[in-house]
Amino acid sequence: MKLSQTIRFCASKDGTRIAVASCGQGQVILRAAHWLSHVDYDLESPVWRPWLQALSAHNRFVRYDPRGCGLSDRHVGDLSLEAWHADLDAVAASIEEPRFVLLGLSQGGALAIAYALRYPERVSHLVLLNAYAQGARARAQTEAERLEAETLVNFVRIGWGRDNPAFCRFFTNLFIPDGTPEQHRWWGDLERRTATADVAAQLLWQMQGIDVLDLAAMLRLPTLIAHSRGDVRVPFDQGCKLAAAIPNASFVPLESKNHVLLPDEPAWNVFQAELAAFLGQDRSVRPRAVSEAGLTPAEATLLDLVAEGLDNRAIAERLGKSAKTVRNQLSVIFSKLGVHSRSQAIVIALSG
Repeated sequence: MKLSQTIRFCASKDGTRIAVASCGQGQVILRAAHWLSHVDYDLESPVWRPWLQALSAHNRFVRYDPRGCGLSDRHVGDLSLEAWHADLDAVAASIEEPRFVLLGLSQGGALAIAYALRYPERVSHLVLLNAYAQGARARAQTEAERLEAETLVNFVRIGWGRDNPAFCRFFTNLFIPDGTPEQHRWWGDLERRTATADVAAQLLWQMQGIDVLDLAAMLRLPTLIAHSRGDVRVPFDQGCKLAAAIPNASFVPLESKNHVLLPDEPAWNVFQAELAAFLGQDRSVRPRAVSEAGLTPAEATLLDLVAEGLDNRAIAERLGKSAKTVRNQLSVIFSKLGVHSRSQAIVIALSG
């Protein structure tokens, strides 16, 4: 699928240059910064590219690299949470539309909560995915929990970006344990391209001190919270805490182990459908890429089942066919769509 973006820069309060990328047209979805980000490299990513495709299909998806990372200024003295808040303020101020959807992934959720409370007139909807209100140090109740948080920071400081299978497996399994070998390799490359080990460690330490639980209780806006049950990076109960704290928030448990959802798992389709419903976006019309592919009604039905996250055996049982027949039909569908994998077909089915 063709995917293009524009990259520009804005200045934060202290003059730090922040790289901002935008793709798609329509209602603005602004993603608050999270730990790993490189707005240029994301287009090549087997992990983040599907997100760009899905969220920009019906919206203008805006995201930015945090200070010290990606295309933003790398050599900065202030990596505090206050500076991260100022960066989000600067990026949001550069958006001409009066209101936008604010998306917070992981620690970006805390940034989004604080921003929505400071500028309620700018945020139409708040979406929090695998987010938390309290970082590991802030929520630690035992010495062992505090030691675990401190150890992870030191582990990042000595192992970040190393071409060492042991280190790579550790970090990738925190974020995408169910990822493919290609996705795991890319995640290791992202570490090397995004930030230095020292910056990554400093940022992680800052994030561990996040505590916006009291602020979350003060929010009064439409809020959707989704969280993976098996998330190792941010425990499921942190999503439950957020949902309990924010008045009238909708909570969606996701059957996944991944901190970053991947397009070939059922949780991806669940989240995308919940997001579309939450934003009031009608997805009943088939994406243009699917309509123009010339699929037969039977093939279109099969593609819908793939997009629901069913595997070949489940599809075969649903349709009363053999798994071999389903596999052969999928090969024809992939050819018509011009894709080579199940995950690519899912993205097209959901995004257009």
